[in-house]
Amino acid sequence: MSLPEDPRSLLEDLIGKAKAAGADSADGVHFESIGLAHTQRLGKPEKLEREESQDVGLRVMIGKRQAIVSSTDLSAESLSQLVDRAVAMARVVPEDPYCGLAEAEELARSFPDLDILDPEEPPAELLIERARACEEAARAVKGVTNSEGAEAGWSRAGITLVTSNGFVGSYARSSHSVGTSVVAGEGLGMESDYEFSTAVFGHELEDPEEVGRSAGERAVRRLGAQKPETEKLPVVFDPRVSMGLLRHFAGAISGPAIARGTSFLKDRMGERVFAEGIAIIDDPHRPHGLGSKPFDAEGLANRKLNLIEDGVLQSWVMDLSSARQLGLKSTGHASRGTSSPPSPSTSNLYMAPGSISRDDLLGGIERGFYVTSMMGMGINGVTGDYSRGATGFRIENGELTTPISEATVAGNLKDMFLNLTPADDLTFKYATNAPTLRIDGMTLAGA
Repeated sequence: MSLPEDPRSLLEDLIGKAKAAGADSADGVHFESIGLAHTQRLGKPEKLEREESQDVGLRVMIGKRQAIVSSTDLSAESLSQLVDRAVAMARVVPEDPYCGLAEAEELARSFPDLDILDPEEPPAELLIERARACEEAARAVKGVTNSEGAEAGWSRAGITLVTSNGFVGSYARSSHSVGTSVVAGEGLGMESDYEFSTAVFGHELEDPEEVGRSAGERAVRRLGAQKPETEKLPVVFDPRVSMGLLRHFAGAISGPAIARGTSFLKDRMGERVFAEGIAIIDDPHRPHGLGSKPFDAEGLANRKLNLIEDGVLQSWVMDLSSARQLGLKSTGHASRGTSSPPSPSTSNLYMAPGSISRDDLLGGIERGFYVTSMMGMGINGVTGDYSRGATGFRIENGELTTPISEATVAGNLKDMFLNLTPADDLTFKYATNAPTLRIDGMTLAGA
């Protein structure tokens, strides 16, 4: 990618001009990205796109007032105007008593090598072949009648952060992906499903034919789906949806939610909130991790952090602002774009695997529900009440039987976490991962 100048020099120049214009402190971020994507449907190409972009964001602080301005125009005139706008805004916005850069001694001084960049850009022909193989394998499954398309993509992103108190850091990451969605059946009896794979390195991507075959088989298995009756029973979450429970947990321990008092876990630090033996970890330094990064968005060192140990809550997820509100230290979880201030988020979040196999987890269920996909966001972050649309399969005597659709699963996250049992089948497929999870005592209803 052609840059007007080195991103570090560009940001240092912006910060210098901001301070000369009256800012007490400032930081700047620069994002550059390249992306290539191919989409096809029914064997015919629909698009082959290449995208290149740059974006810069400047945050300035005057006393306890801060302003953030961003631009995709990196010309000298535009950047000069960006500085003027940012400083002018910072003079008039309301004060934020918790804003501000990190102390100089808090800044990261060394960065781990996370091996998250595939140095080679794949040729377009390779992406075309991945999408073709994926869709053809899905359409070859008996019972598949249509395709919603297949896509293969690649991207590379570079991130640079500079602060006025001495931090300079940058890193780059890559991503390869392939996936498809297909339809099985005819008329009113049609069902659809999908599968995809994402990896930092191309050679770690799942075989596109296996991805496509899985999508086709998932769609066919859904044929004949029925609406369930209302009852209380054990619910088992497939790994591609069980990660959603970890995201709800992460939201409940996010520093801003705790500071506002809008989380059902706000008073539970040091208490058991999951079943005994449960461990939940966030690891920003996992090699080849889809969420890995060597430092956080405020220039702080980040580290592997046990959020839950033996079911007990150990830490909130905080950036500098929320930590200051709580009278604590940042956990190094700040993230940001170019047009908004930092906020906390997890990196590679996962629940440690349990000691029971998936088959044994299912084997003890006489009658239950196995969830394969979910929709809607019926989550009350204050109370923990949980209600989401779901599709999946009836569990009868430990086996998956009748497909189920138009269903709702409901409970309360406080009870769900305490009644949760993980299987031993954890795999790292996403940035947030969990094994197959069983939760007893949930309500299944026809939507």
